[in-house]
Amino acid sequence: MKLALQSLRWGKRKVNRSWYGNILNVLLLAALGYFMALPLVFVVSSAFKPLDEILTYPPKFFVQRPTLSNFSDLYNLLSGSWVPFSRYVFNTFFIAIVGTGAHVIIASMAAYPVAKRKFPGRTFLFTVVVLSLMFSATVTQVTNYMTMSWLGMIDTYWAIIIPAIGSSLGFYLMKQFMENIPDALLEAAQIDGCSEFRIFWNIVMPVVKPAWLTLIIFSFQSLWGAGSTVGSMYIYSEQLKTVDFALHQILAGGIIRIGPSMAATLMLISVPILIFVFAQSNIIQTMSSSGMKD
Repeated sequence: MKLALQSLRWGKRKVNRSWYGNILNVLLLAALGYFMALPLVFVVSSAFKPLDEILTYPPKFFVQRPTLSNFSDLYNLLSGSWVPFSRYVFNTFFIAIVGTGAHVIIASMAAYPVAKRKFPGRTFLFTVVVLSLMFSATVTQVTNYMTMSWLGMIDTYWAIIIPAIGSSLGFYLMKQFMENIPDALLEAAQIDGCSEFRIFWNIVMPVVKPAWLTLIIFSFQSLWGAGSTVGSMYIYSEQLKTVDFALHQILAGGIIRIGPSMAATLMLISVPILIFVFAQSNIIQTMSSSGMKD
């Protein structure tokens, strides 16, 4: 009897985390965060270093004499090109915004019937999509180039946008999130007379907001840096090329342009980081406030 009462008291006792354990966890997370932030801090610091500090050996991590000469040199180099820099900026944002928006909408519309409606071949279709995730972009480059050539889209924006829209990652991500939506919620909407499109747009999409915000991050980051990699295969006209391709041309000028190249690197990573920070805050807020149970 005494053992039973003692075990009952132990069961009611709250398990408190050790004060030393909390400090250790905080220190461990701070150390990991510090090492993960080092590359970003180094890029920011190098963008403001004068040329002699950049070439100093052994290299110094932090800038000693900050200067804006790298950015002014970068501006002069870009101003000397026969295509205005604003054209490169427009091309980059057009490809990233249109490709990301179309990918999110089309992937969501394709994932909705597969996740919440039953029709013949649904399982086979999803299996094919999952298998396509096993192949890297390098494997499909030749096929994509042949397809874009047959469609007459070589040397156009759509040669980069169309393959990005058809990426299977967005379909898979949206389908997995939509499966967690209670069927009772959709059935109640149908009883109230809502059409399928209204159910999808006014009910399903707000519920899966964390999924499409995450998809926006992945899609925008991939399209933002696609100009100098995938885009160089499809786009040949200088007036259609993107910012990253124009900035990478600076590296061809030799070691004397290493300062402007550091400033260019900072410019390239700044926009995706800002998009990630903005979307991440929304994801955390939505996940903490829109949990649903069947």
